[in-house]
Formats: sequence, structure tokens, C-alpha cells
Amino acid sequence: MTTNNQSLLERRKAVLPTGLGVAFPIFAEKAKNSEVWDVEGNRYIDFVGGISVLNTGHSHPKITQRVHEQLDKFTHTAAQMINYECYVDLAEKLCKKAPISGDTKAFFLTTGAEAVENCIKIARAKTGRPGVISFVGGWHGRTLMCMSLTGKVLPYKKNFGPMPGPVFHALFPAEELNVTEAQALHSLEMIFQADIDPSEVAAMIIEPVQGEGGFHQVTPSFAKSLRKICDEHGIVLIFDEVQCGFARTGTLFASEQLGVEPDLMTSAKSLAGGYPISAVIGRADIMDAPQVGGLGGTYSGNPLACVAALAVMEVIEEENLLERSVEIGDKIESFLKDLNLSSIGHIRHKGAMLAFELIDSEGKPDTDATANLKAKAFEQGLLLASCGMHGNAIRVMVPLTVEDEVLQEGLDIIKGILTA
Repeated sequence: MTTNNQSLLERRKAVLPTGLGVAFPIFAEKAKNSEVWDVEGNRYIDFVGGISVLNTGHSHPKITQRVHEQLDKFTHTAAQMINYECYVDLAEKLCKKAPISGDTKAFFLTTGAEAVENCIKIARAKTGRPGVISFVGGWHGRTLMCMSLTGKVLPYKKNFGPMPGPVFHALFPAEELNVTEAQALHSLEMIFQADIDPSEVAAMIIEPVQGEGGFHQVTPSFAKSLRKICDEHGIVLIFDEVQCGFARTGTLFASEQLGVEPDLMTSAKSLAGGYPISAVIGRADIMDAPQVGGLGGTYSGNPLACVAALAVMEVIEEENLLERSVEIGDKIESFLKDLNLSSIGHIRHKGAMLAFELIDSEGKPDTDATANLKAKAFEQGLLLASCGMHGNAIRVMVPLTVEDEVLQEGLDIIKGILTA
């Protein structure tokens, strides 16, 4: 039987549910660093990076070698049944690197959504309170609790309600959203007045840089305001760094640039270079709140993923990926500005976590132009993804290990389409 993209798509359609969408009608055969080849031998430049999972690129040799070595030892024991050293090694390194002072602890799960949910569990166990506050445009995952926290209805919440509560959404401040910090803080005050007393709020969760919401950035001043409110009312402050962590923004954690310490934080996606693992890191007294047996999971902290994550941390340091992230972000921003196109709206980035908006002649979000750019880029061998409340922002998640010539090749494709 001939194997090609179309035949595989037909098989996929027959057995996979409609709700499980796919961005590109191709099937990967192999991938290396920032390039992917499909089953028909077509080559693509990857500016998506597995949705920001591959900061260290596809199939990095050091990571692959470490996983091969672990494969020859064992692949699973269940960390709550039999210990293994790489789990402890990784926890030690994350506790040391996390921007939280004092005694810290960490543990591992499998997905970013699990990390978020466990933060809520821990905060509730610590405070004895039920309420949670998140922010409009925030993205925290697809499980029921995480959907409740996520501040975007379509396509993530529609038809799946009712949502777990009590969860309330405050405004996210950003100039490009026409929301000031004063307005966002006022919306928090309105939640406290109209919906839930702060004495009943267990946690407040926010992404230092929003992912799906459009790469909008928390400012140091707003982070300090949140810290002050949380301290005043005994609320646990959670920074969700599932997408913005692990060198994407020019620092290992994006929150390092805020001058504010969270009580708990999440990590996932690029933590292990494509191997499924997530982490919760936090203040020891808060992390110890749940009873014995209250935390865990069958596959959580899988040894293959643990050794991969340890290798990722070495690669980030040895290949100067923090500096490389800043370099990539600055280069793309300069490239976009040099195009001098009225169709390009707001450009925002921290390091290589960059998004740019496409707008029409009236300055309004142009979702059609965004879809057209993605489609034509795909035809020319470049994979792009969009984000934002209006779906008109292109987000760049290219591996930080991308070769200069491949990065430029991808940018030239964008230029050719936008200037045509």
C-alpha cells in the first residue's frame, strides 16, 4: 500500500475524532534541529517547534544520547513506587535555578495542564480556600479545571461546560489590548467586591508572557502589584511558565525579568526537549501542604524525560541559548520593522518569544491575512502558527538552535508573501 500524506489523512479521518484538529496536512518522517521532512520527502522549516516544545531543536544529539543510555537501564518504575536518582537530580537543579528564594521543593508530572492543576491543589491545601483568579486571554490547558482557568472561550470551552469553580477572570493589562494596569487592578477589585471575598481566594495564576493569548507581557510593575495584593490577603501567587520558560524569553524563566518571586511556578513544554514531563516548583512550606499520597501520577517524572531534561539544561548552558534567544528575537524584530509594511501591527517579544499582528487598512485585526500568510508559507515550506484573542498574531517558536541560514530562509519566505 502506498504511504503518502493523503492516504494517511484518510486513515486519520476514519479513526480520530473531529475535535482533534491538525494544523498541517502532512505526516512527519524525520526531523533535525529546525527542519522537518514529511513521508513524501518534502522539507519544511519549523517556526512552530512543537508549540514551543523544541527550544533545543528536533533530535538534539546530546539529549538523544542520554535517552538511549537510560533506555538500556529501565524506562519506568513509577516514581511513587521505586525511586531513581535522575528524578532527584532534576528536582535539585530546578530548585536551584528557579527565581524563588529560601527553601524550595519540586516534583514532576507529565503535562503542563497537570502542573497547573497541581498548583491549584497545593494552594487550596495550604490556604483551605476554594477560589482562584486568572486572567483574560490566559491559557492554562485543556482539562476541565484548566479550561475554567483559561481566559478564552473558542474553541477551548464551548460545549464543555459547566466549568469547575469558583474561578474568576481579571483583565490582563497590555497597551495593545487597550487595557491599562489601573484598569486591570480595578477589575481585580471588582471581583473582590462582586464575586468573592479575597479571604476565600486560594490562588492567583498568571503567565509572565501569555502564550495562546497573544504573547502579551506582564510588566514588572504589574507583577509587583499582584505580589502586594497576594501578600496582603494570604493568596498564593502562581506563575505559569509552561510556554514562556526554558530559555524562550532570554532567561531560563521569564519571571526572572520581573523582579517578583512567585510562591509556585510551573514548567513543561521545552523542559525536556520533546519528552513529556512537567514540573511544579515552589516554596517548601507551601509545597508540603498536601498530605502524603495527595500528589503524584503513574507516569509522572518518567526517567527518560528526567534525563532528557537534565541534558536540556546542559545544552542551554553549553550552547549559550539564553544569549541566542535574545539574538534571534532582536533579529526578527529588526527584520519585520525593516519591511515597513502598514499591514504589520504590534510587534512584541521577550527574547525569541515573539509575535507580530497583521492588521487591515483601518488598523483592525486581519484574521484573513493571517490565515493567508500561514497557508502560503506552508506551500513554500515554512510552518507558522497564530495566536491571540482575534487569531491575527503570528507567533514565532523556532528552535533556539536554528542555523542562521535556515532562520533567514524562513524570514525571506515571510517577506516574499507579505510584500507580494
